[in-house]
Amino acid sequence: MYRPAHAADFKRLNQQWIEQYFRMEAADHRALDHPQEYILDRGGAIFVALCDGVVAEVCALQRMDGQRFDFELAKMAVDPALRGQRIGWLLGQAVVQRARELGGRNVFLESNTILTSAIGLYEKLGFRKIEDVPSPYERSNIQMELVL
Repeated sequence: MYRPAHAADFKRLNQQWIEQYFRMEAADHRALDHPQEYILDRGGAIFVALCDGVVAEVCALQRMDGQRFDFELAKMAVDPALRGQRIGWLLGQAVVQRARELGGRNVFLESNTILTSAIGLYEKLGFRKIEDVPSPYERSNIQMELVL
C-alpha cells in the first residue's frame, strides 16, 4: 500500500507513460502533484507493487461522486523494465477487490485505444466499453466500466 515515500515514484511512473504517448494535462498534475489531497483524503487508495524493494507499478482507486460511478481506476503505470511480468494483472485485481470491500457498485476508467496492452488488461479484469461520459482529458477516447 502507498506511503508518502512513494509519491515521487507514483508521479515518475505516470508522467513517464503519459509523456511517451501524450502530454500532461491539468487533471494529471492535480493527482500526481497532490495524491494525498486529490486521491487519499477523498476516500481513495493508491496501490504500489514492489519488485526487490523497487516500485514496479502503481495504480490509484479514486472515489467518485457515486451518482453514476462509485470509483475510478486511475493512474496505472508500470516501470518499463518490468513490463510483461503480470504485475498489472495482480495490481488490477487488488484494486477491484478493494472497490468491492468499500461497497462499490462499479468502477470506471478512461484510456486511449492506442494503449492496446492496457485495454487488453482492462478487458481481462472485466471492464467493458461505455459511451457518453464527459472527460477532463483530451487524450481519452475510450471509457470503460466494471460492474461489481
